[in-house]
Order: sequence, then C-alpha cells, then structure tokens
Amino acid sequence: MTPNPYLWLIPILPLAGAAINGFFGRQSSKRAITAVALTFCGAAFAVALFIAFRFSSEAAPYYFDLAHWLRSGDFHVDFSFYLDQLSLVMMLVVTGVGFLIHIYSVGYMWDDDGYYRFMAYMNLFMFFMLTLVLAKNYLMMFIGWEGVGLASYLLIGFWFLKDSAASAGKKAFIVNRIGDFGFLIALFLMIKHFGTLDFPALFAKIQPLGVETAGAGLLTAIGLLLMVGAAGKSAQIPLYVWLPDAMEGPTPVSALIHAATMVTAGVYMVARSHVIFERAPSALTVVAIIGTLTAIFAATIGIAQTDIKKVLAYSTVSQLGYMFMACGVGAFSAGIFHLMTHAFFKGLLFLAAGSVIHGVGGEQDMRKMGGLRRYMPITFITMGIGTLAIAGIPGLAGFFSKDEILWKAYSQGSWVYWLIGVITAFITSFYMFRLMYMTFGGDYRGGSEHYEHSHNSHGHGHGDAHGHDAHGHGEPHESPWVMLAPLVILAFLSVVGGWIGIGGRFEHFLAPVFQSAPAAELAHETGGEGANQFTEKLLMGVSILAAFGGWFFAYLLYSSKPQLPARIARALGGLYEAVAHKYYIDELYAVLFVKPLIDGSTEILWHGVDQGVIDATVNNSAVAAREVSDEVRHMQSGNLRSYAGWVAAGGACVIAYMVWMGIR
Repeated sequence: MTPNPYLWLIPILPLAGAAINGFFGRQSSKRAITAVALTFCGAAFAVALFIAFRFSSEAAPYYFDLAHWLRSGDFHVDFSFYLDQLSLVMMLVVTGVGFLIHIYSVGYMWDDDGYYRFMAYMNLFMFFMLTLVLAKNYLMMFIGWEGVGLASYLLIGFWFLKDSAASAGKKAFIVNRIGDFGFLIALFLMIKHFGTLDFPALFAKIQPLGVETAGAGLLTAIGLLLMVGAAGKSAQIPLYVWLPDAMEGPTPVSALIHAATMVTAGVYMVARSHVIFERAPSALTVVAIIGTLTAIFAATIGIAQTDIKKVLAYSTVSQLGYMFMACGVGAFSAGIFHLMTHAFFKGLLFLAAGSVIHGVGGEQDMRKMGGLRRYMPITFITMGIGTLAIAGIPGLAGFFSKDEILWKAYSQGSWVYWLIGVITAFITSFYMFRLMYMTFGGDYRGGSEHYEHSHNSHGHGHGDAHGHDAHGHGEPHESPWVMLAPLVILAFLSVVGGWIGIGGRFEHFLAPVFQSAPAAELAHETGGEGANQFTEKLLMGVSILAAFGGWFFAYLLYSSKPQLPARIARALGGLYEAVAHKYYIDELYAVLFVKPLIDGSTEILWHGVDQGVIDATVNNSAVAAREVSDEVRHMQSGNLRSYAGWVAAGGACVIAYMVWMGIR
C-alpha cells in the first residue's frame, strides 16, 4: 500500500460545501448557494480523477491515516481511507454521477424556497457516501452507512409539510435501521473473534480459514448478518418496501440516492466482504436466492404501475436483485460492472423522468401523458437511450453487464438463476418500453384542466412540481439546458459505458481485489474451450431475444393495439389487481408488524411508562404531600397543653438518644 496525501480531500470537500450552505445559505443568494454546492462537489470529482490517473500508473492500493480514533487494549480503529480498484470504481461513480445530478438540481430546484437546504443535504450525502466507499475499516464504513441513511431521510422528506413525503422519510429511516442492526451484530462478531475491523488485517486473518461446508459456522453467521444490512440498504426482499415510497422526494434525490449511489452500498459491502462470503457458501447461496427472487418479484410489480417514478423505483429494486444474484454466484466483478452501468442508465432515466414531470407541470401519472416526443425531443431521445440500455439491447451499456451476469449465473451458479434472470430481462424490457409508449407515444392526454389542477395541488415546496412551470405554459415544454446537459452526458455513458467490459477488461481490472477467483474464471472471456464459447453465445442470443420480445409486446399492447391492456386487466381480474397493488405487501406489513408494534408500544409507553411511572410518580407525590400535611396540621391546634406534651415528648426522645449514645 502507498500513502496518498490527497485521498482525504475527496470526502472532505463536499462536507465543507454542506457546512457553508447549511450555516450561511439562508442569508445567501441562490447564485452563491449554487456556486458553493457545485464548486465543492466538482472539486471532489476533479481530485478523484487526479488520483485515478495516478492510481492507473501505480496500481497499488492507496491509504491515508487521518487520525487514531478508538483504542482499547489490543483493539484499535483508525480514521483512515483506502483506495483499491473496487473503491476506485465506486469513487468515480459517486463523484461523477453525483456532480451531474447536482448540476441538474440547479434547474430542477431553483424555484423552491428550501433551495439552500436541498443543496446542503446533497453535499452532505456526498460526504457520507464517499466516506462509505473509501473507508479502510468496517467501522468507518458503518459511519458512512449510517450517514447516508440520515441524508436519505432528510432528502426523501425534504418537502416535510407534505404528509406522504414525511411518512416516506420515516419509513426509509426505520426499515434501514432494521438492516443496520444485523450489520452492527456482524461487526461485534468480527471484533470478538478477530480483534480488528481493518480490511487488510481482517481479511489476512480470514484467508487461511477453510470453507465452511458442514453447516453454519462463524463466517456464515457474519455473512448472513452482513446480508441483512445489505438487504435493508439495497432494498432486497423483505426490506425493499421503503424504496418505492421514497419517490416522494424530489426527482434529483431519486436519481442520486435511489438509482446511482446509496442503494448500491449493500452490493459494494458484499463485494468488499468477498473474503468472508467465499468461505461461507451457505451465506453466498442466500445472497443469490434473495437477489434472484427480488429481481423477478419487483419486475412483475413494475408491469402495472402508472406513476412514472414508481415504475423506475421497482426497476431499481429489480436491477439491484441482479447485482446480488451475481455476487451470490461468486461473480463479484460482474455485479460491480452492472452497478456501474446501472448508475449511468438509471440515473439518466430518473433525470429524464424529472424532465418529463417538469415539462407537464408536476404530473407523474403516465395515463395523463402521451405524445410528449413532439414537445420534448431531447428528453425523448435521451430517455429512449436509457430504455434501450436497461432493456439489454445489444451495443449499449446494460447489454454487456446484464449478459455478463446471466452467463455467470449459468456457468458458476445454476440454470435456474439464469432462467429467472432471462424472464426478468424480458419483463424489464416490456415495462420500460411500456413507459416510453405511454409517455411519449400517441397523442397528449393532458389538458388545461389538468394543468390548473396540477398547479393548485403541487404548490411551492409541497410537491414535485414546486413551481417549475412558473410561466404558465398551457402545454408541455422542454426543460432548460442546465437540466438537459446532464441527460446528454449520461446518455453517452449509457451507450459506451459497457464497452470497457469487452474482452474481460473490467474483470481483469478488478482481479487484484477478488484474488481468490480461479484463473479459469478470469480467462474465459479471452479464450476458453470452444464448447463454453458456443454455450455463451447461445445464451447471449436467448437474452437478446428476451429484450426484443419485451419491446415487441410493449409495442403491440401500448402502440399498435392500445385497447388490449384494459381488456387483459379485466380478464385477469384479481391477479391484475394484486400486481397493481404491489401484492398488498405494504398492507400485510401494516397488519403483521406496524399496527401491533404501534398498539403494543402505545400500551407499554402510554399505559405502562407514561401513566404507570411518570404520571403515577407526579400524582402520588402530590397525594402523599397532601396526606402528610393533613396529618401534620393537626399538631397546630392552639392548645397549650398539647404543645407542652409535644415538647415533653421531644425532650424525652433527646434524653433517650443521649443515654443510648453514652451506653455505647
């Protein structure tokens, strides 16, 4: 490892921007707020590029020990940062995509009264996310982990006067705490049995250990607990329910936190912990099963959603499932590859959705859109590129990473994973092209009445319109270039971002991190047996057919014969209703967990603690004081003989005490 004196600047710069805007933004102009937010975020990206350039020539992990933090006997934790090939990819994704979303936010949030708060929160999120990915030990990672949870809460509930936004923020915070509990227990086990949380030291102690093939052992327990934390942060079954509700936040928040960065933290943590998971095959199998089930489960829900952001939200949950499926079959490089390409095309899709929402005065229901390609040509083209990428159309970024995952699932995992992955790819292509046809195809289904309602119901700071359409346009309109420029850049990355994986280059780049991967696994891209090459090409052809098949059925149902979806919905009856209502999972959780906990906590806190302890203490103290004073007041009778008696009794007590002390 090589010390690098600049590494600490990358997370500290956004923190400085957050502090300046947070403390002084209320008194500053919006231009000054913008300059601070973009300058510090852009500077972090510039330093990241500089360090990446130097790293490419040296290819040795960097570290920077900022300070000694905790020390207790032989156990100590340093406040230190660490950069290897894995964290380099994450660092560039967070700073690069994050900077583009900051630029987009200038146009999107300019008219909001809380503009300075929003920019401060965005910079704060960048600090915590960079702390998470650059941490040199699990405790530093956990600080960043909790920090992005806090920033997510602040950003999801940014419009806190809106009940649904405030509730969504609380839901995200609480559900993530459930997962974080598992993560924390895993850290305790590491401290207890290995005496360190430092990545190099910890992994050096674990590597000599054998694979736990006979039942569950220590590493299996740690791996499962880590997966609990990852399931919460990365919205996997059963802790995925917070992410769709998080769409109540401003659209740039959806793009930054719930597409490009924060929700991928769980995938990053599992990949970083690959030394543990590779020696705990049972835990790795759980990762694969949860990821595979989440991928297809969330994809089916996306079919029937009509809110443009909700479709993308369930798509995010599904794509995260793909990443976990890759990690679960030991293809950590493929999972990180898809994480990177997903940041490009899903960030693009969310920002394009925000451009649509901006252009139609705050409307998010796709049934009230249509025909927008004539009004928003640049948004249409860029969102179309993002759709082609996520659908897995050959030549775009999503095709390369998704195909890599499917091949790894087949060759290193099971054909069942591959089959479910292909079905999920078909469904993904279908609901994304459904979104495109409903939003941009046909004729515009909105109108002046819709716009008037939109402006009245989505007031300044209370909804996703937040005063964007201040000019009172009676029809949809294109977004300003401060919002479109990031779309164009992300569209370009969504096209070429997957090309770096051709020939196994991306996998070879990450090979020093995942050293335990067998050499044959790393070599299959550049050669291998002819039978394997034939099988891989055959499976690639199937996945391509799935992508085009989903496109075809979306065209058939939502462009060629738009009357069919309503007929199919009526024919399916209860099944369609179940999918449209997200299988009633939220309602089920409310009955099984939320209501009993609220009622139980009400019983304990109100009747037990509040009434039984707090109120009882105050009330009984008053009663006791009244009763004692009532008894004492009888002593003040005004009767001299009574007073003389009390004096004599007191004197007798004093004499008795003196005699007793004298005897002793």
